[in-house]
Amino acid sequence: MASGYSQRDIMSNLLVLSRGIRKIAHGSEFISEFSSWVYNRSGDIDAVAGWGHKPTADKARRIAKQKNLPYIALEDGFLRSVRLGRDGEQPLSLVVDPVGIYYDARQPSQLEQWLEAGTWADPQLIERAREVRQWLVTERLSKYNHAPEKQLCPDDGKSRVLVIDQTFDDMSVTGALSDEQSFQKMLQTALDENPQADIIVKTHPDVLAGYRKGYLPTIPDDPRIRLLTDSVSPWSVLDGVSKVYTVSSLLGFEALLAGKSVRCFGMPFYAGWGLTEDELSCSRRNRQCTLDEVFAAAYLKYARYVDPIRGKRCEIEDIIPLLADRRRHFLQVRGRTFCSGVSPWKRKFLPDFLAQGKSQIGFVKSPQRAIDKAEARQGRWVLWASAERDDLRERAEERLVPMLRVEDAFLRSVGLGSDLVRPGSLVLDDEGIYYDCSRPSRLETLLRETDFSKQLLERAKKLRLEILKQGLTKYNVGEKVVLELPQQRTIVLVPGQVEDDASILRGSPQVRTNLNLLQKAREARPDAFIIFKPHPDVLVGNRRGAVAEEDALNWCDQVVTDAGMHQLLAEIDEVHTMTSLTGFEALLRGTRVSCYGLPFYAGWGLTEDLLATPRRGRHLNLDQLVAGSLILYPTYVDPATRQVCTVEHFLDWLIKNKNNVQGAPWKTQLIRLFQHWRQGERKMWPARKGDSLDADER
Repeated sequence: MASGYSQRDIMSNLLVLSRGIRKIAHGSEFISEFSSWVYNRSGDIDAVAGWGHKPTADKARRIAKQKNLPYIALEDGFLRSVRLGRDGEQPLSLVVDPVGIYYDARQPSQLEQWLEAGTWADPQLIERAREVRQWLVTERLSKYNHAPEKQLCPDDGKSRVLVIDQTFDDMSVTGALSDEQSFQKMLQTALDENPQADIIVKTHPDVLAGYRKGYLPTIPDDPRIRLLTDSVSPWSVLDGVSKVYTVSSLLGFEALLAGKSVRCFGMPFYAGWGLTEDELSCSRRNRQCTLDEVFAAAYLKYARYVDPIRGKRCEIEDIIPLLADRRRHFLQVRGRTFCSGVSPWKRKFLPDFLAQGKSQIGFVKSPQRAIDKAEARQGRWVLWASAERDDLRERAEERLVPMLRVEDAFLRSVGLGSDLVRPGSLVLDDEGIYYDCSRPSRLETLLRETDFSKQLLERAKKLRLEILKQGLTKYNVGEKVVLELPQQRTIVLVPGQVEDDASILRGSPQVRTNLNLLQKAREARPDAFIIFKPHPDVLVGNRRGAVAEEDALNWCDQVVTDAGMHQLLAEIDEVHTMTSLTGFEALLRGTRVSCYGLPFYAGWGLTEDLLATPRRGRHLNLDQLVAGSLILYPTYVDPATRQVCTVEHFLDWLIKNKNNVQGAPWKTQLIRLFQHWRQGERKMWPARKGDSLDADER
């Protein structure tokens, strides 16, 4: 509980007049000291909330003063969201201050009081702050995270400094004891103190668009000054400079996190503690603080966080991966999207994965029309990966239309895709697709080039262990059956696949049939006990790849059709496969895997490979493979809230729902019945409940 509240405040009423505050999702979780929010000033009130010290909160402050009640100042936290607040995106963090507000140095704030006292900073918290601070820098996160990365300065050894302009209505400027003259002085000082350096002036995009006025409306005509007008990540701006000049911008503190020298011409929350070169002073700030102390006070203690998927208060360590994953997704799908050849049932869920609103996505039948529309509106063309053709790709490339291929990811759902069960994850690939070994995919690039951070590998390890603990697979269907297996022989699983599926046609150039795969497995393991598990879609006659049981038993010892994949993987010693996802799921369980094709998980030193993959050119450990394949590559959407989420959120949903397997809707069953009738088969219904679609294909 924040200091400044009495014990009775734990069960009290908070007066909230602002409609904007009332609209904050899970607002009461941010301000948990109060049992309820009230909107009528005449009732029983224990405190009044308003938005910072802005003019819009004058009424709330006045009522608090009249009633002799505490005024609680609310503001966005330092890690707010991907997009701007005016875009309608809810905040992931808020600050709640009963003393003042962090950006107003004209009076104390709770943050300032904590930093001045210093008694709260135990060694464990400071060590935690150091770890989180480094993680934040690694993920390159900021308050807002909608701007792309871009190299702004060549690596030519030339000296450059950054001068930060701010908008004229920024309350942090007057709160930092500054005015327009402070900005003029700042720019001139930067010129004078750095005679050999280029001066990069970063102004606000709204100033350039004419929506707001900046404090530097005119820039001196000096050849050393470069006006930065691009919308670009703050970290890209900081990459090319050695020193930063600011009045009160949060970018100044992020510059400290990036190891830059910072000179302040105002009194922001991070000035006055010995970390910055300060033009002004504050008599209330007398301690020398470390960067980790200021970070711990501001980001760990002062700011509060709420998980929007779980709807509960959480820690910054829960928000960083969510914000990082959402940022990657936003930068991949921003702008207009035009999809071609998408079946009606997929149109219901694709907007959640591909757009920031229904107006940003359109569906057309013809690929040519989708390309035309994308070109005209500077958008992208999206198609299901299996529908890609060389001539269409070449046409899009000639017309500079970006492509995005869509496919199911590796932890998909509870129930089969062929049963029209909505996926909780998809992969969006602008380079190729993971099952096509003929050219690179985004997954291959990620696995080959990513510098895996300590925190990312820790996420991957926890994820892998939880998947094993819960027995999760791609579709999470199947029942446990009794298997009689020999104790003294090596048990080999050969998962059948759909032989005309794209993952075979594009990923297994030599071994392309299930019978040939069985023959190869027997040649490789002549003394092993080999289990063949046919593909469910093949079993019911819907797809190509059937092997008569008597033919299969010439090369294997047992044909299993009804056991769940998780059970089989727990009881076997090896997997021999062409490209099946079963091989990846076996690797997660520490099982030996032999690949006769080139699936995405082969060629990294973790599998025994029939074919060489020199293009991949790197050895990975298992957690690196998991990090790339299950964290960085897919997009996850929580089925309950339909918000982009982390793999950990989706794992929670799978665990809660894994016993509620969804079957095919009645329309799909009728279509299958008609197909079987035409084929003259007697079997009338889809695969039994115990069958699991365990390969990469649908």
